Amino acid sequence: MAGKFEVYKDKRGEFRFRLKAGNGEIILASEGYKDKGGCMNGVESVKKNSDLLARFEKKSSSAGKPYFVLKAANHQVIGTSEQYSSDDACDNGIKSVMHTAPLAAVDDQS
Repeated sequence: MAGKFEVYKDKRGEFRFRLKAGNGEIILASEGYKDKGGCMNGVESVKKNSDLLARFEKKSSSAGKPYFVLKAANHQVIGTSEQYSSDDACDNGIKSVMHTAPLAAVDDQS
């Protein structure tokens, strides 16, 4: 199964996307967007920026768990990963986004 972007509306009525790997795991999630057009632009930005390792920034949560964000050329965060159990797992998450996002289809569930 190929990876895909799921576009959906959250409980607050905002549009969001999540990138799922081929195994169905969520590997990147967006912030909320007021309108669907903004959300779709976010999806396109992930596709465009995910092949550039320099756009990924590794961070640590307050609990010390590693995670990463993907940034656009303007340094704005366009997606955030889950928290991982190790740096190696976080690195594998980045590789998964780099591999999955460029050709992922969009599943509009909104």
